Amino acid sequence: MKNENDTTATKKKNEDFFKELDKDRNEKGCEYAVLVSLLEPDNELYNSGIVDVSHRYPKMYVIRPQFFIPMITLLRNAATNALQYKQELALVRAQNIDVTNFESDLNKFKDAFSRNYDLASRQFQTAIEEIDKSINHLQKTREALLKSDNNLRLANDKAQDVTVKKLTRKNPTMAAKFAELDSPDTEND
Repeated sequence: MKNENDTTATKKKNEDFFKELDKDRNEKGCEYAVLVSLLEPDNELYNSGIVDVSHRYPKMYVIRPQFFIPMITLLRNAATNALQYKQELALVRAQNIDVTNFESDLNKFKDAFSRNYDLASRQFQTAIEEIDKSINHLQKTREALLKSDNNLRLANDKAQDVTVKKLTRKNPTMAAKFAELDSPDTEND
């Protein structure tokens, strides 16, 4: 607040205090600066109401004492609205973070599921290949057994077809020996 007596020799202007007021506001971390002044009593600009000087210093106002309560009310309302907007902004940011976290969790799940699917698919494919190998091996074993069965049948047929006559046909010595055994006049001594 600035005031001077009518008898003061050097008359000050409101502008003389703007720089210092801005410095004080910044040092104290205040958002707004308000100069309540009785200086320049004949200046119609300052006498007309709340004067915004933010063209020179941000969020700085000059008022007469009778406008102090309306100014405080305006600042309070602005702060309340700003607080409400900040709360809404914080809520929106929190929701955005929730959406981002959800998307991140969903992507992690999809990646993990994809890895497990790939592993299971490879294991499934390996199992199918092993089954195919086993089928192939069993098929070869089956074919070998069928060939063995065929060979045994052929051998059996040949064994059934064997006669003494066929065995001795090209062997005169053996034919004579068997003939001796078959003749009734030969007796054992």
